[in-house]
This record gives sequence, C-alpha cells and structure tokens, in this order.
Amino acid sequence: MPGLLFGGDYNPEQWPEEVWAEDARLMAEAGVNMATVAVFAWSRLEPRPGEYDFGWLDRVLDLLHAHGIAADLATATATPPPWLVRDHPEAMPVDAAGTRLEFGSRQGYCPSSPIYRAHAVRLARAMADRYGGHPALAMWHVGNEYADHTLECFCEESARHFRRWLTERHGDVAGLNAAWGTSCWGQHYTSIDQVNPPRKAPGPINPGQLLDWRRFCSDALLECFEAEKAVLRELTPDVPVTTNFMSLLPGLDYWRWAEAEDLVSDDAYPDPADPASHVATALSYDLMRSLKRRPWLLLESAPSAVSWREVNAPKPPGVMRLHSLQALAHGSDGVMFFQWRQAKYGPEKFHSALLPHGGTAARGWRDTLRLGDDLRNLHEIAGTGTDADVAIVFGWESLWGLEAPESMPSDRLRLKDLLLTWYRPLHERGVAVDLAPPGRDLSGYRLVIVPNLYLCTEEHAKALAAYGGRLIVGPFSGVVDAADQVHEGGAPGPLRDLLGVAVDEFWPLPDGETQSVRLVPGAVRPGTAEGGEPRLTARTWAEWVRVLDAEVVARYEGGELDGLPAITRKGGATYVSCLPEDVTPILDHALAETGVAPVAAVPPGVEATRRGGYLFLLNHTTEPARLALPAAGFDLLSRRRLDGEIVLAGRDAIVLRIEGEK
Repeated sequence: MPGLLFGGDYNPEQWPEEVWAEDARLMAEAGVNMATVAVFAWSRLEPRPGEYDFGWLDRVLDLLHAHGIAADLATATATPPPWLVRDHPEAMPVDAAGTRLEFGSRQGYCPSSPIYRAHAVRLARAMADRYGGHPALAMWHVGNEYADHTLECFCEESARHFRRWLTERHGDVAGLNAAWGTSCWGQHYTSIDQVNPPRKAPGPINPGQLLDWRRFCSDALLECFEAEKAVLRELTPDVPVTTNFMSLLPGLDYWRWAEAEDLVSDDAYPDPADPASHVATALSYDLMRSLKRRPWLLLESAPSAVSWREVNAPKPPGVMRLHSLQALAHGSDGVMFFQWRQAKYGPEKFHSALLPHGGTAARGWRDTLRLGDDLRNLHEIAGTGTDADVAIVFGWESLWGLEAPESMPSDRLRLKDLLLTWYRPLHERGVAVDLAPPGRDLSGYRLVIVPNLYLCTEEHAKALAAYGGRLIVGPFSGVVDAADQVHEGGAPGPLRDLLGVAVDEFWPLPDGETQSVRLVPGAVRPGTAEGGEPRLTARTWAEWVRVLDAEVVARYEGGELDGLPAITRKGGATYVSCLPEDVTPILDHALAETGVAPVAAVPPGVEATRRGGYLFLLNHTTEPARLALPAAGFDLLSRRRLDGEIVLAGRDAIVLRIEGEK
C-alpha cells in the first residue's frame, strides 16, 4: 500500500449491520485506509466446533474494499470461545497458586495447551482458505498483544512442556542440575520428571529456574504465533504476517519475536497526565524501529483517554496529533488506533475512539479528520529510514535476571529506568539512537552505551571488545553467565579485560541516601566547573571498585567509599560503577569526542528527529518555542517553505523536507 496507513480496530460484530455502511462512509471521509478486523471474533466465526459463520465477515470485508479500505485481518484466536473452554476446561490457564482461571475476559488460554493450539491453527487455516484471495486483505494479524493478560500458566500441561523445553536446552537432568546450581538448598533432581514450573513455594525460588521459566514462557507463546503463521505462509505466501507488540513489555523477548514477524507492529499508550511520557514512548518507538532495522507500524494507540488506568485522563487538543506524529518521526509507516467506533458496552466502553460516542459532532471527530489530512500530506515519508550514530545495548535476559525477586543486592534496579537514564538526555539533545541486542555487530556506531548487562556471556563480551569504538558501560554489568551463575572472579566477569577493573563488592544505597562523586578535571568533560571540580550525585547504587589497568575518571567523595574509583576509563571504554542522577557530563564528553551531533539544536520540550531527508520538530510543551532551523525546507504540514529562525507553537509540529536532500 502506498503512503502511510491510517485507521484502527474495527469491531462490526458489536453493532447492528445497518451501522456498517455509515462506518465505511465515515472511514472514507476521514481518510482511513486500513482497518484491523476480527481480533476477538472467534465465538462469532465459529459458534460451534467446526461450524463456521463467515457470511457477516464476508460482507464487512466487501464493504471495506468498496470504500478503498484494506484489512489487517486477524486470525481471531486471541480469545477462545465459551464452547471450547467449557468442553476443555483444562485449556484455561492456572496461576502460580494452583487456581484455574475462569472464562469471562480475554486471552483465556494456556499457551502450552495442545487443545487450544490445535483449535487456533484450525481456525487460522479456515480464515486463510476463506480470505486468502480477498482483495481487501493486506496483512494477517495473529493473536493480539501476546502476554498482556496471559504470560504464563502453571498447569500440568505447562509442566510437561517446560520439562521438554528444559531437556532440549540442558540435555539431561545432570545438565539441568549444573545450570541451576541445585546443590544449593538441597534442590538436586534425579529425574527431569521431578521438575515443575516455579509455582508458589515457601520461600525464594531458584533464580536459575526463574530465568529459564521466563525464557520458556516467551518461547511457548512464540510457538503459538509460529504455528498459526506456518498455516498462513502455506496458504498465502505473499501476505505479510504480524502481531502487535506492547513496547518494552517485560515478558517477551522481542528480539526473538521480531525474527518471526514480517512487519514489526506496536501498541503504545502514553499517559496524557504525564508531561514527560513522550520520552519513554520515544524509547519504545526506537526499539520497534531497531528490531528489524526498518520501518514499523503503530498498530494501536488512543485518540484520547484509555479505560484501564486508575485515572484515565483525556488528551488535550493537539496531543492526539502530536503523539501520532511522534510515532512517524521514529519510523512508523502509519498511525492506527484502538478503536474506530467507541463501544457502547464492555470493559472498553469508555476507551476513546476515532468516532466517539458523540459522533461527528464531537471534538474527537474533528481531530480524526485533521489527522487524516496530515497523513495524506505526509505520504512521501513512507519507507524512509533513520541513521543513528549511537546505540544502546539492551537484552531481555538481563532484564529477567536483574529483576528477579528476593535474591538481588537491591530490588530498586529496574532496567527500563537504567535505559532512560541515558536515553533521556540523548533524546533531549536530538541525537538519534538505535537499540541493539547483546552480541550484535556494533561497528557502524560512533558511540555505544550499555546501561546494564547483568547477564553477560563470553559472546556478548567479545562483541563489545570487537566494537573498538567509544563505549560506556553502566553498573552491575558482567555479573552472571547465561545460567545466572556469578562469573569466576566476580564482576565484571568477561568484561574485565575490556574495562580494566574488578568489582570487590556491590554497595547498594538505601532509599533516600546519596553518594557524591567528584570528577577529575578534564577527564570527563573539558575544563572545570566554576567554583571547583565538577561533581555528580549518585542514588540507588554504587560499587567498591578495584582498578587493574584503567584510568580513574571520578572518585567517590564522602561516606564509606570515600576516595575509591567511581568512574574509570581504559582506552575507549568507560565504566560507570554508580547511578548518577545526571549523566550529561559523561555523555556530553563522549558525544564531543566522537563527533556525534544533534539533528537540530532545540529548546527543552522540543523533540527533533530525522527520517531520511525529513526533519521532524515536535513541541511537547504548551508554550511557543523559538528555534533556528538547521536548513531551509518545505513543511509538509503547513505546506509552506521555512528558513532561519521560527516559532513553533505549543503542541504543534513541523515536518520539513530539507532542500537539496532526498
């Protein structure tokens, strides 16, 4: 499909058929060119086992096609129908305490259930048989928001599946005992059949078991996706297949999942009540772009309020447009919403929609029409990419290990917070950022930042050493191997030679306590701050570091760590053993050394990004912002040529086609 995609989830089964024609007419009026259809329609499509009712969906797809609207057609397997779970209650998930959950919501299935999987694949085949040649079909949508409600199941079927997975990973019970360190606390197994999922236990559960369980749960759901995809690929080999991710969702390893997708798609719901929410949203969008290193699709967002926060604040005027343009700025080739027509009933009846309860007289409808016009004006940016000189290394296995309950030096370390510590100042400076998994070739970047690599294998360390460029590694890195076992000699394990330090002891800081860090003049940034040597304030975390063959860049000042190294450097690699409240002195020096420049100089609250020859400037504040354009160009939104100094209104945006660039 040429240009940018625009539309949303469409649930015609919730409405009488006479409404459908009005829906299609209004979609065409708004410029909608894609609708996600049939996500939760299994019980309507297959009201009884093996008995299909496709007539209503035939008419919906025909109607959409007649109005120039393509279908992101779901396989409808996100929620099994009542007859399936009543005939097979064992297909419902069981929680860690042994309680089997009841039907009445969505995602009510055990990911390991062969019954659920067989019925889901059968329905996917029936859908592909029926609609594989339909002219409205543009993309297949498998499941929906995997792991949103059902990430794990602790039933006996899941236990058997887990044991098979463990056997494939560890070979036999001896390999499992070695990996999990079961000699601790008398957990030595003599048969793989003795292993269960990490159900509720009297005390802390083996961290090695928890880490493998996290891997298994991600893989089990991925198997569900791939089983349906195999059928779709067999019957409709030229139709792309996706499933909607959920930004930085902790439960699923999206690096692995993205390999199985034809197109990365994401659901994003920044909180309008949080004036800084656009920063974390930008991070997740850069992750989506980085997963396959090409454009992606925002498949769900909210036109205004959602329905699931404790307080569901609406989006003030201009914010829906601004949030949509931000997704495009970070590589999305469209903006889709949940949902098209606002529901009259159900848990999401107060969730906003492109067509609100108030119909075409509502403010929301005017926002929908304006966004449709904007997207038509921006059609030429589709397919363009982003060139980033900075990469942030991030892996789900480190997240799972770092955030394991009850067994860590501090439960205050959260990987997303560590990522944002470094990402936020880069975003504020208008510096483009890719994310990369541990072990990837990083040779194309000028600066690489590793906020945390708790789980670090020899392969990960070799990739960082092979990079050879300017590298910053954050604290509590190189601690454990792939089995969550501490590296010989302690942290930073296989990074020791690269960083030239050893960590004698972790020194987590109690809540409310800070640690001063004194920077060596000129070692981190040029010159010395007025009034003396520059200082940083660290919270949450510090380390007792012993220097092997590195330069000391900063030392702890005061407290038990007084005078000990806090930040060190060996060659191009810097190790930051604490969590500074403000990393900009370290970051700015690294950017200056590597020659990494922002895409534009912008005041606080204004976001600057590039896609190919297009410059996006987004004012996330409510006040006008004055800035100088780095080059002249044509603003695709206002349809005006701009040059020199401009004033960007609050919650407004510019998308500049830069003169002389393609």
